[in-house]
Amino acid sequence: MTEGFIPPHGGYQKLLSYQKAEVVYDATVYFCDHFIDRRSRTHDQMVQAARSGKQNIVEGSMASGTSKEMEIKLTNVARGSEEELLADYRDFLRTKGQPIWDKDSKEARYVRGLGRNETKRTDRTNRTYKSSESHSSHESYETYKPFIETRPPAVVANIIICLIHQTNYLLDRQLKQLEAAFLNEGGLRERMTRARLDSRKKGHR
Repeated sequence: MTEGFIPPHGGYQKLLSYQKAEVVYDATVYFCDHFIDRRSRTHDQMVQAARSGKQNIVEGSMASGTSKEMEIKLTNVARGSEEELLADYRDFLRTKGQPIWDKDSKEARYVRGLGRNETKRTDRTNRTYKSSESHSSHESYETYKPFIETRPPAVVANIIICLIHQTNYLLDRQLKQLEAAFLNEGGLRERMTRARLDSRKKGHR
């Protein structure tokens, strides 16, 4: 049976990178509303960077059906937005004279552990950036809310930095897999050509 040249696409809600980016967005909205002057440019820029990280994953997922190149481009934009946001949190801590947690500190390990089960389950699927689990395992802000909404700003900033690092790790893996898929399968034109040739072969038979 000949497959169509437009592959299945969308389903971004199942992307673990999207789920993590959504947590980062929700946490950033809380952080900015409580610890950053709402009238400042920094407030708007941080929220927009967090939103850009999330939304570009959505747009890339939806574009994947007709343009693998656009999916890669938008996923890379999401990665850049997360890095921009990371710099803002580091600036916040630096200008307040507060330390940034070492990645191997007990605090950072604890935050990573909160989402470790989802990451381990996803790593077993051979599609590292997608979650094949049911909705019950969906990564969400609720997991981190008790910590983000009860701790002082320096602690909250460090928690979100940990979450951004997790998101960036997933996006880096996602980009590598998208690149490999593009090299193996090509883009829309290649799929259209293969579909046309397959259709002609069936006609001759």
